[in-house]
Amino acid sequence: MADTQELEPTPLVDEEPAPLVLSPEWIDQVSDALNAGDADAVQSYVDPLPPADVADLVEALSSDERASLVRMLGDTLDGEVLAEVDGAVRDDMLDALQPEELAAAVADMESDDALEVVADLDPEQREDLLSRLPEADQVLLRQGLTYPEYTAGRLMQRDLLAIPGFWTVGDTIDFLRASSDLPDDFYDIFVVDPRHQPIGQIALSRILRNKRPVQISEIMETPLIAFAVDMDQEDLAHEFRQKDLTSAPIVGDDGRLLGVVTIDDIVDVIDEEHEDDLLRMAGVSEGDLYEAAWDTTKARFQWLLINLGTAVLASAVISMFEATIEQIVALAVLMPIVASMGGNAGTQTLTVAVRAMAMRQLNRRNAMRIVWKEVIVGGINGLAFAVIAGGFAGLWFGDAMLGIVIASAMIINMVIAGFFGVAIPISLDRFKIDPAIASSVLLTTVTDVVGFFAFLGLAALLLI
Repeated sequence: MADTQELEPTPLVDEEPAPLVLSPEWIDQVSDALNAGDADAVQSYVDPLPPADVADLVEALSSDERASLVRMLGDTLDGEVLAEVDGAVRDDMLDALQPEELAAAVADMESDDALEVVADLDPEQREDLLSRLPEADQVLLRQGLTYPEYTAGRLMQRDLLAIPGFWTVGDTIDFLRASSDLPDDFYDIFVVDPRHQPIGQIALSRILRNKRPVQISEIMETPLIAFAVDMDQEDLAHEFRQKDLTSAPIVGDDGRLLGVVTIDDIVDVIDEEHEDDLLRMAGVSEGDLYEAAWDTTKARFQWLLINLGTAVLASAVISMFEATIEQIVALAVLMPIVASMGGNAGTQTLTVAVRAMAMRQLNRRNAMRIVWKEVIVGGINGLAFAVIAGGFAGLWFGDAMLGIVIASAMIINMVIAGFFGVAIPISLDRFKIDPAIASSVLLTTVTDVVGFFAFLGLAALLLI
């Protein structure tokens, strides 16, 4: 047994006003305790941590250490940790939890977080888990699973506070004090009519600032901003950002109040959506860091195979001018310059366009204006770098005409890059294809093919 005194937690790095950070040395000590099988020491490390920090600790450990940590914590594991960790890491944790321990953890979670965990289970494990939960929780989770993934229905919390409009401030305060079944955290109270349809909302701060006899209907905020249960979560996040909301009611087709989405959930959505777009543009996924090497290899292989196909297409263009290259070897030296500059210019435009589409700043109304702006930018940069590259090539190889060829090809390719850097994501979006997935591959193909064809074609016309 390891010396418990040596395994005492060292202070976390605390630099005000920054949050507490788990130091590498501290994580090493937890790892040592796990490997020594010292459950008491492990518990002493974990107990003071909030769920988000426990999640960071779990992700920093190896797969075997995660399983050991989960087994040692057992039914003391805070269910919110399952909602905070990466999906691949969560799978490791679920495998280590006993069914009754998982049920206890899920029962303590907020409804939206519990739904996220339950939705990731295979059907057999899901049914076993649901059967172990209280009937009320079962009903809420089963209903939540009927909503499409990535919609407000999957995101909303079912725990909310709704009151009738004829109540007074005093009635509301008395209810809040007397009730034992309130949400853990809430920002707004929703006002409903007899059909349980929301007609207004009121912030807790406004209730506290008014006297007890004041009727709720007199001080509630109207008109109420409510969102449909099947609304895409990305669209919902956009509405929160545009309207500076902290919470919003979610309603069904009949207008009845079903749940509430709060700002902390929206922050997660914004982070996940932007991270997902960034990772997809590179052909990787969020779980790449934690998945097994073979799973990561399979996921990346498909993307690399597509890139191989586009590279073959570019090589086919080069092969069309094989005789030209044989006569002027300098062309082989200069070809990468044209393709690289076009690719980089296109990537700049593409990044701006994809972000603008995600932020709802690029739409059909201003699409053509943005396209022509990027064409102009590409043309101006093309002219500037044509002078630089053309002068460099002419001096290097002592051939002014060769400098003119690469300068002309540079202008053509950078104009094309500017155009297609916006046109490709717009076109993919029109066909309901995520621009973040395929835009970079298509753009690279266009800039490579056009760059090589323009450079080698001009060389064949002007130099031979």
